Order: sequence, then structure tokens, then C-alpha cells
Amino acid sequence: MREALVLGGGGVGGIGWLTGVLAGLADAGRDVTGAGLLVGTSAGSTVAAQLGSGLGLEELYARQVDPAVQAVEIAAEMDLEKFAAEIGAATGSAASVPELRRAVGRMALAARTVSEAERRAVIESRLPVHAWPERALKVVAVDAESGEPRVFDRTSGVSLVDAVAASCAVPGVWPPVTIGGRRYVDGGVRSVANADLAAGAGRVLVLVPLGVTEPFPSEQPLERAVAELRDRGAEVVVVGPDEASAAAIGDNPLDPATRGPAAEAGRAQGRALTLPWGRG
Repeated sequence: MREALVLGGGGVGGIGWLTGVLAGLADAGRDVTGAGLLVGTSAGSTVAAQLGSGLGLEELYARQVDPAVQAVEIAAEMDLEKFAAEIGAATGSAASVPELRRAVGRMALAARTVSEAERRAVIESRLPVHAWPERALKVVAVDAESGEPRVFDRTSGVSLVDAVAASCAVPGVWPPVTIGGRRYVDGGVRSVANADLAAGAGRVLVLVPLGVTEPFPSEQPLERAVAELRDRGAEVVVVGPDEASAAAIGDNPLDPATRGPAAEAGRAQGRALTLPWGRG
């Protein structure tokens, strides 16, 4: 495995930004979408699954900026600072990272949200193809009760739609996803990008729509994961949003209106990026 593409969480604004950055890199002659391994967390799981669908970047980009082909989304309010405060209140007494994840899971299970069926329909709308791709794709979620991470792939016996829905189940906002009698929440509860799952790749590009700061305490924070990958000889590049992209994603990355502006800002940022590899 030569190259890995690691895509982090960031709501619908993050989906737009990730798609835009990838399109911008391709514009500049650095198409990285053919990476042998895709690792997707939350918003990143959506984009990783889309990349495995067979649609080209221009089609995927159009699905972010053209209202005629955009996925059907459910509007949600999410202020990032307020969300962090709510998570802090729910997990304040947690003595360990696994205990913290269980506390987040309890909060998610108790929250009043739309139904699982309504939310699953959104994920179905996002994904052009509902079958797992042939190349390696890892989708990360967290068991809401045990706090244990789960990495889904095409050998897991779980549908791609369910895996992505679980990875995108923002605690307190969207319902935990039922798979095999267990309930799962957002993969970002483990790490913003879960970059350690790219171990074994020689080159790793990590795209993080909301920046490198971990939203939750993690046993594998991005900084440590990147350091360990580099210690093993991998060439790692981490890219977060520039000023224009951060402004486009805004304070509520779950707002569907952020998709177009975030994609456009991401494409401009991607065109300006210097990357030491990629297909022209």
C-alpha cells in the first residue's frame, strides 16, 4: 500500500470542503483520489464512500454546489463552542478516555433526535452507490454503550450505508445507529481523523475540515498518530482549512447552506496547495 487518504469529520460543511480540496488538488495536477487506502471519519466517511462510488471528482463536486443534484439533508443547529460545553458537562466526571466515550454515548442515547430511518435516508441520498468499493475503505464509529471503537470495512458484514450513518451520528444531534443489536455514534468520538489506521502506507494525506484540535480526549490524537506514522517511515501531510475555508464552514457545519461556499473555498485552497505526490 503506497498511499492513504485520511478524511476527518466536519459536518455537511466538511463534506463540501473535503470535496473541494480534492477537486482543487486535481485541478493543480495532484489528484490523490486513487489512494490505495481510504480512512473516513464522520463527514470524511461520506466523502471516502463517494470516492469509491466510481463517480468522478467533477460529478462529486457538483453534488455539493449544484442545488439540483445536492443530497437531501436535515437542517440542524450546532454551535461548536456550545457543543463543546455540552460535551464537557456530560463527561466532566469521566476518569479515563473509555469512560468518557461511554458518557458521550449515554448522552447520545438519551437525546431527542429525528428517527434512525429519517437519518438513514439522508445517508442514502449522499451516497451515489451503496455497495462497498473494491479498494480498502475503513469507516470508524464508536459503540455508544461500551465506548469501544469499531472499524467497518467490506468484510464486516455491515452495509456501507449503515457504516457511514454510524460514523456520522453526531452525539446529541443525530440518533445512534443500530447495527447487529448495538448502537453506534460518530467516529470523531475516538479521534478527529483516526489517522493511525493508515499505518503501513508510505504516503499519507490527512484532511481535517475543522482543524487538528481533537473534539474529545483521545488515546490516538492526531498529533500522536502523525508522529507515529512518520516514525515508521511514512511521509505525512496534514491539511486543515485556511482562513477563507474556515469562514465558509462557519460555526454551524451542520447547516446544509455551508456546502456550496465550503466546497468553493476548499477548491481554491486545494489549487494552491503544494503536495509532493499525486497523479497529474
